[in-house]
Amino acid sequence: MRFKAAIMNDEGMRRALIRIGHEVIERNRGAENLALVGIQRRGVPLSIELKKVIKDVEGIDVPCGSLDITLYRDDFSLIDDHPHIKGTDLPFSITETNIVLVDDVLFTGRTVRAAMEALCEMGRPKTIQLAVLIDRGGRELPIGADYVGKTVPTSRSELVSVNVKALDGKDGVDIFSID
Repeated sequence: MRFKAAIMNDEGMRRALIRIGHEVIERNRGAENLALVGIQRRGVPLSIELKKVIKDVEGIDVPCGSLDITLYRDDFSLIDDHPHIKGTDLPFSITETNIVLVDDVLFTGRTVRAAMEALCEMGRPKTIQLAVLIDRGGRELPIGADYVGKTVPTSRSELVSVNVKALDGKDGVDIFSID
């Protein structure tokens, strides 16, 4: 793997999350009946940052949870004999709630499909919206994000690496070439 480019630094990530937070508020006409659900792993700290933005703007502390989609993946049998379950924590009812799924990178759409399936087993949300930091194209399923921090078209021979301070000690997004 070879470093190709830095596409977003910590300040760029902060600005993107602030913009996404404002877009979420505008589309939902406020933050009432809204909840954020971060997809494990890096979607979780990103959803926590969005929660802070919404609270700063609206003064509402929206519920925030985490979703582990490992058992819902369509490649479950291919990924590992002993997958690492990170856990789902949704300390609120999703029924009749506007859910904003949060993830770091949207690529094929398969992670989002698995997340929607997992959510719908837990209740019937009023709406499910998708917020991603990076949309890299390359869909295999007809899924699109409602809120995008940055669109970065990539090839299958590239890897988009998102770093978040909570897990990696720094914020930033880089592209690597897989040779």
